[in-house]
Amino acid sequence: MGIVLLFKRRALYQKFGMAPPRRHPFQVRSPRFRPPRLSRLSMLTLMLAMAVGYLSYTFPWGGRTQENEVSGIIFNTCGMGDRYNCVIDGDTFYYQGVRIRIADIDTPETHEPRCAYEANLGDQATHRLRELLNEGPFTLTSAERDEDRYGRKLRTVTRNGWSLGETLVSEGLARRWTGRRLPWCSI
Repeated sequence: MGIVLLFKRRALYQKFGMAPPRRHPFQVRSPRFRPPRLSRLSMLTLMLAMAVGYLSYTFPWGGRTQENEVSGIIFNTCGMGDRYNCVIDGDTFYYQGVRIRIADIDTPETHEPRCAYEANLGDQATHRLRELLNEGPFTLTSAERDEDRYGRKLRTVTRNGWSLGETLVSEGLARRWTGRRLPWCSI
């Protein structure tokens, strides 16, 4: 019965030169739901509020920095197990399960080093950072950016106003961060 009606309807459309509707003939039309519309002014206000919220979260306005005093914690070298309070390499460590990158220095890589010199210096920097972190209380201060592209929190680590990263630089185990990694091996 339905197929016969379909063919009769199609014949009527062809007789009067009209195009048939582009939907299935047995499709039940549901009432259209229209979400409430916002006026242009309220939409612009909403977008402006979202932009201000994002920018205030992303950038430290007015020299705002976050400081965190750390004391009474023993740092080990990170292994394959739990990574809660441990040192990964000379410029990265875990503090309470959060991966932190020391923002003002660059140290040699210990994971996939490019030469024996880089591996040796990287191991020395890792052990020295662990010693420095375990010597006593220190302060974590947020850097210009909160995170790097690997999701590590960027922090400056200080004790009594002196950067622990600067200590590693003065001992020849690190160099100041210039904004990009430079090779440690002479090619």
